[in-house]
Amino acid sequence: MSMPQIKTSRTSFVLTACVLTAMAAGMGWGIRGQYGHESGAMIAGTLASLTLVMLFVPQAMSLGAARAAAMMTVGIGIGGTMTYGQTVGLTHDKDLVGNWEALRWGMLGLSIKGGLWIGFAGAFLGMGLGQIRYRPLEMLLLLLGLIGLIYLGLWCLNSPFDIANKKLPRIYFSGSYYFHPDKLDLKPRREVWGGLLFALVGLAVYAGAIRRDTLAYRMAIVGFIGGGLGFPGGQCLQAFHSWNAEMFQTGILSKITLFGSVNWWNMMETTFGLVFGAVLAFGLWLNREHIRIDSMEHKVSMTPTVEVALLVVHTCLLLSSEFFRLPGAGAIVSYYTDLGIFMCVLPLVGIVGGRLWPYMHLLPVVAAPICGKQLRQMVYAAEPAYSIEVGWVLFAMVPIGVTLIAATYLIAASNRMQLSHTFAATALLITTWLYFGLNTCFFDFAWPWNKWTSRTPNQIIFGICTVCLTVASIRSLRHQASEYTETAGSAVLH
Repeated sequence: MSMPQIKTSRTSFVLTACVLTAMAAGMGWGIRGQYGHESGAMIAGTLASLTLVMLFVPQAMSLGAARAAAMMTVGIGIGGTMTYGQTVGLTHDKDLVGNWEALRWGMLGLSIKGGLWIGFAGAFLGMGLGQIRYRPLEMLLLLLGLIGLIYLGLWCLNSPFDIANKKLPRIYFSGSYYFHPDKLDLKPRREVWGGLLFALVGLAVYAGAIRRDTLAYRMAIVGFIGGGLGFPGGQCLQAFHSWNAEMFQTGILSKITLFGSVNWWNMMETTFGLVFGAVLAFGLWLNREHIRIDSMEHKVSMTPTVEVALLVVHTCLLLSSEFFRLPGAGAIVSYYTDLGIFMCVLPLVGIVGGRLWPYMHLLPVVAAPICGKQLRQMVYAAEPAYSIEVGWVLFAMVPIGVTLIAATYLIAASNRMQLSHTFAATALLITTWLYFGLNTCFFDFAWPWNKWTSRTPNQIIFGICTVCLTVASIRSLRHQASEYTETAGSAVLH
């Protein structure tokens, strides 16, 4: 076993890691809001995980780093199963403004849900970077066990749910009859946080107590803390705006033009990402001595044929679940994304056992549903912004083509013993500009030199994050080039 050398003693490294990962996660989570739950969350997972492996394991072999990044990207999608809109509403709905009990309860719910969301991401990142090598069959059985724990948790903590008789779980963080006793059109939503809590605890116990994977269970805790601080922390901004509306309309803050153009929901999402990204980076640095690179990490246990078959099956199920409601027995396909952990089984099995899966998942597989949602919004909406021909080229053919070519190149490079920081920097550069570009079109090019809209402040933030991540990626690539030149020169002299 060997640990890649990182500059752990320098304060500048810690600050750089926290700031860059916060930018990656903040931008990714802010963009996620335009694209939806499970698949949208993987944007933030991709950007943040690539930033982390680029910084923390720069000298690792490419495949090991790609596996860790892909595992975190898959894991962060699990939390998308949870409903949270009404939980947010407890803290800022007009009829609840001034109700401190509702505010405290809503913030507690957001802390739990945010912690669960990022807890899975941290756990799977730790499993990818730790000293234990997980095999495909083991991962399959583990995930099946987690699915069982989810249903057990739903029964224990998220039941009963009988709207007709107004029976809700004792611990319930959505629109309840307690806070809305006179609301006739109240539509409580089914919560699943209890099931995910059982699953996350089960995952941490298995990794820590059974497999002795210290980094995995510690990063699960770090992720829970990061999400538990980030979600309510971001919502504090939106709740403050709702609770102090006059201050923004006629008070002192009304004189600041910027505040009149803020999309507070998107700002909440962006802040959520900024906080959990920084916490993940700091937590990984605190546990850096547990980062291990397995000497067998470049080995694969799946044939290319099996990998391709699994990739095709997963992609078809993913896209069908996202965009179609099949009749009859085919309706079961919708459950593939409705309960997020279902769509994690094939990817995680493929990632730990294959060579193609990690790169394909980080690039074209994550991009595919995002491009589909972009097409739906830009081309097939009631008032399309682009023609069908132009839309398919811009939002489907070019992005999927670029990511597929990039993944193929990186797979080939991994066979040539490519190092992590070259792989991560390349993938980060491509994905950063891909999702920033798609979101810019979604925002109708809300540049600050155009007429300001509610999307302009976030567009500025995303632009700054994109520039900083681009500079970091290019510096990493240049560092690799300079190392290659020095090595070649030394070989010639000797």
